[in-house]
Amino acid sequence: MTELLSSHSIESALKQCNNPARVYIGYSGGVDSHVLLHLCTSITRLKDKITAVHVHHGLQAEAESWARHCKKTTESLGIDFILLRVNADTRQGESPEEAARNARYNAFRSLIGVDDVLLVAQHREDQLETVLLQLFRGSGLRGLSAMPEIMAFGQGVMLRPFLNVSKLAIDDYAQAHALNWVDDPSNLSNDYDRNFLRNAVLPLLKQRWPACDKTVARSARHCADAQVVISAVAEELFLQVFNIADKTLCISQLKSYEFTQQQLVIRAWFQVLNLKMPAQAFVDRLKSEVLLAREDSDPVLSGQGYCVRRYRDKLYCLKKVSTEIVRDSVWPTGQTSIRVSDHQILFCVASSVGIYRKQWQCATIVVKARRGGEKMRLPGRQGHHALKKLFQEAGIPPWEREAIPLVYLDGKLAAVGDLWISADFYSEKMQDCIRLLLQE
Repeated sequence: MTELLSSHSIESALKQCNNPARVYIGYSGGVDSHVLLHLCTSITRLKDKITAVHVHHGLQAEAESWARHCKKTTESLGIDFILLRVNADTRQGESPEEAARNARYNAFRSLIGVDDVLLVAQHREDQLETVLLQLFRGSGLRGLSAMPEIMAFGQGVMLRPFLNVSKLAIDDYAQAHALNWVDDPSNLSNDYDRNFLRNAVLPLLKQRWPACDKTVARSARHCADAQVVISAVAEELFLQVFNIADKTLCISQLKSYEFTQQQLVIRAWFQVLNLKMPAQAFVDRLKSEVLLAREDSDPVLSGQGYCVRRYRDKLYCLKKVSTEIVRDSVWPTGQTSIRVSDHQILFCVASSVGIYRKQWQCATIVVKARRGGEKMRLPGRQGHHALKKLFQEAGIPPWEREAIPLVYLDGKLAAVGDLWISADFYSEKMQDCIRLLLQE
């Protein structure tokens, strides 16, 4: 017997949200999202809160006509409509499917405010496909948990009210209510992994195991439950080795853990850094090539848009592999800032102590990159100190040192970025002084 789909499915799912201020519905124009939209508009208390959102990826020749269809449909239902145009070009390491999905969700995320909810129409067969794809990719528990019914999203939440509803029930509802939807011809192309599963693999699986969508969805829930427990353990381990100030991991503490625990911590680290989860091979190399490297070595392990390095007892994950290149520049007279590299600006700001403002204003100021061998005197310390030694004392990693500009007044080294001011220029007269501030 075919299950019947009604507005009760929506209302039951919405009980997990506390009286949402706005209800946004991801509306592609396809049958699934059209059924979701139709059901939501049948709920009187929701009608004035609903906004249908269509994301225009620009990937299909029919995209403009789909947008017009969606706008016309929402007008006939008497609800608000938003069209969002996105750039779905692929980036390094992204598949076309992933690029489109990321662009779509980033667009949705920008809309969702506090107490808002985004409803999307993924159903039980979508969940089955997701679990299988994650399984074939060798994913762990987090991946095999697939899609949650509800999750934090933007400043509000995302809800999938159809996640336990069959595709057949959705199609039956659409036919019964004579809905008019659009079909994406790319769904027929088996060049995409998900389409290949949907079109070629799942029909065979369902011939043998008709209820596999239900059973696999149940397995996904079991994985999700287990992941909750593991995440709690991982967080406890992670917080013992994580340095909040610079987002690094303490190597000696991390090495005291068993390898399985180290893996949990590393994956928790990547999650905190908002990076894509590393493959198992990358985690294995991180241990052998970085964690177990000699303390005086400088191993670099590069990933997709980031690299992992060590310095002293800290493990760093850096999003930018390339080092900043400081440009030699004359600081224009009267200006309060100067761009010293593509991503850095050096400011002079008012201060009670620092470089005497009059001395600053009367000097020829030049910003230079390090050449090596520079020395300076520090206030309150005897003798001249090599910058290399000062950097080591301050625990500044080698790869960061080259990005720190040197400031010369009338040919003499006066300041090293915003770290130190030379004793030759430092004033504590509580008068009109300036200090430097380096910002990205």
